[in-house]
Amino acid sequence: MRHVLNLWPPFLFTGIHVTAIAADYGHARVELRQRWYNRNYVGTHFGGSLFAMTDPFWMLLVMRSLGSGYIVWDRAAEIVFERPGRGVVSAGFRLAPATVEALREATADGGKCLHWFDVDVVDAESVVVARVRKQLYVRRKRPAAAAPAAPGATPTG
Repeated sequence: MRHVLNLWPPFLFTGIHVTAIAADYGHARVELRQRWYNRNYVGTHFGGSLFAMTDPFWMLLVMRSLGSGYIVWDRAAEIVFERPGRGVVSAGFRLAPATVEALREATADGGKCLHWFDVDVVDAESVVVARVRKQLYVRRKRPAAAAPAAPGATPTG
């Protein structure tokens, strides 16, 4: 999965590099290397790239941790820029097993759950450059309804 994401054009062409994804999808780490093509007008990291480096990870980790019986998608997001980013910046995502279990419990009756996840983008000295929040929509998939019988068909039994 890490290698596929690193070849994904939105990451490949912006300098975003996935350095780790845990086999159990409980952790991921991503870096953004500053290049001439991802700098803004004043020579710091372009804000869109800072956001893009964090964009898919909460959804990916939750989706893989819950399994195929769930619908998971991004519902809302916000980013607060704390200071200019320069050089290599990174973000580490940790999905606690307790959070996965809480999502399962919150959706056990078939209803939806909206959950906020936070991650900081930090520079090489671990100083916060940006704070990103993502809200995920999570719901169990509804069982597929039986296909209606064709007109004139007789049930077999």
